[in-house]
Amino acid sequence: MEGMLSITEEEIKRYYELNKLQKEVKQEMDHLKKKFHDILDASYGKEKKGEIQRGNYKLQRQIRVSTSYDDAIAVKKLDEMNLKDFIIVTRTTDKEKLESAFKLGLVEEDEFKDCKVTKLIPSITVKETFSSAP
Repeated sequence: MEGMLSITEEEIKRYYELNKLQKEVKQEMDHLKKKFHDILDASYGKEKKGEIQRGNYKLQRQIRVSTSYDDAIAVKKLDEMNLKDFIIVTRTTDKEKLESAFKLGLVEEDEFKDCKVTKLIPSITVKETFSSAP
């Protein structure tokens, strides 16, 4: 069990190296993706699907469409058209106002302890350090 709970310098170093490599790979992929899009734009037109075959590899660009509505504008229009049934009313806590009320003493913070949700998000970072000792 002790062996499972130990972390070696080599493991931390490997994590550091892989994290660095991941950033380099992402950067190179982003560069290639931009190049591919530029060439496909020039060959087929912007926002048009296309493909390029080189040897045993085929590069394809597909265009996906996602539709949404600007809530502020759509809700205003629906209100003007008396289509209130098409509007979803979402009631949420105004966190800033509530916390200000705590500070001003208008509301007791203890009254809301059972409502408060705190999220902890674990994050691992590794930095290379250099020791002055040999």
